[in-house]
Amino acid sequence: MSFAAEERHAAHLLAILEDGRHSVADNRHLYEDADPALVHFLFSWLRARYPAQHSASEGVLGRIVELCGASAKVSRMAKAGQDDPLVEWFEENYSYKELDRDAFISVIVAKLEG
Repeated sequence: MSFAAEERHAAHLLAILEDGRHSVADNRHLYEDADPALVHFLFSWLRARYPAQHSASEGVLGRIVELCGASAKVSRMAKAGQDDPLVEWFEENYSYKELDRDAFISVIVAKLEG
């Protein structure tokens, strides 16, 4: 089964925080409407891919902080998503660092939608 639309949506959510071309404030409603596990997955992947020594980490991680500061709901969702059984499954079988953006999105969307 194809989840192309869901993958595009998840990729857009990731891009909001990763590339800085989108306004976090203008797009926070997209995060507020997302699945808490997806929010947790996206934050975790970004944190793993942009550690403190990465040249873009300040911007990427700063946008996560900005989003959570602008929306307590998103902050709560990320914490709630941490307890989702799919997160446990993913973390037992994969490493956030080992999957590039497309592979990561494909794996998590298939699990969340499947």
